[in-house]
Amino acid sequence: MTANVFDMKKMVKRAYKYRFYPALEQVAELSWTFGCVRKVWNLALEARTTAWHQRHEHVSYLQSSAMLTQWKHSDDLGYLNEVSSVPLQQALRHLQSAYARFWQKQARYPRYKSRKKSRSAAYTRSAFRYRDGQLHLAKMTAPLAVVWSRPLPDGAEPSTVTVSRDPAGRWFVSLLCQCAVEPHPASATVVGIDAGITSLVTLSTGDKIANPRHEPRDRDRLARAQRRLARTRKGSANRDKARLKVARVHARTLVPLVQDLLGVRAPGIEPAARRPRVGMRALRYPARPGHQRRSQHQSRRAGGACLRSRHKTRAGAIPVGQPAVKQEPRRVTAGIPVLQLQAGEKSIRSTYRP
Repeated sequence: MTANVFDMKKMVKRAYKYRFYPALEQVAELSWTFGCVRKVWNLALEARTTAWHQRHEHVSYLQSSAMLTQWKHSDDLGYLNEVSSVPLQQALRHLQSAYARFWQKQARYPRYKSRKKSRSAAYTRSAFRYRDGQLHLAKMTAPLAVVWSRPLPDGAEPSTVTVSRDPAGRWFVSLLCQCAVEPHPASATVVGIDAGITSLVTLSTGDKIANPRHEPRDRDRLARAQRRLARTRKGSANRDKARLKVARVHARTLVPLVQDLLGVRAPGIEPAARRPRVGMRALRYPARPGHQRRSQHQSRRAGGACLRSRHKTRAGAIPVGQPAVKQEPRRVTAGIPVLQLQAGEKSIRSTYRP
């Protein structure tokens, strides 16, 4: 008797992603490892590209691995010996896979990794140890403080561990395991799904799934963070800080949405609908039609007449609506600025105090 294909278990590879909170020493070690992995990728990619354009030669993974050994013995790249060799070898394997997909016309040509986007490193079994719920990585003495939001399958042994950091500054570890998937029993029940406007999904049974709408709640906060980011100078430290705040707002909006849709909640975290801060945001009154909030920077740079209309002078307050006095380059006497007025205007003394 032939067994049914749908009743057989299937062995698949699944990655289980968890968040962890590294110590300061672990942050420094992982950040240095990320930089070395990025350096090896860029060097190998440059060597492969140069060999093809100049000599029309293909560089294999074994040749790239031999180059890595030479780079480690050089004076300029001797710091590659300070990190584990496994993530560096994994970078070469990933580059080989990228070239294989390119020659099969499944992907574009590999590109160089940027310091701002490349924040990951892969460890194989020889570079980590998982035992009794603790994960140790190579070159580290203490285990990672992983938040086990869900257990691994019974009897599953991780084969690859990938450590990454997202743009919001959060650290994640992904464990690749091989586990058996049992097929679900056949069911004769059929249901139709329709994406609605007022609700997220409407079923043919009449049930409606409400849309959590996390994005509108943080829309004002995201707009303020993006305005501050646009005012910063490229390459400055303040721009990095502003970019981090924008990324955190995006992460704050996306994570509750995905958890609500999948019905997954980490231990100790209440649903978004029960959070007091979300309830307070839901009580906000909508803005008036045509009203647009100005940032502090825009208010300072607004029309001079609007700002100077509130200045008190010895002759009294300047009436609202009159054009402001044009202020030319001025000289300072005893700490009090003296305004140079145009011809025919009365002398007005500013009440500015240093």
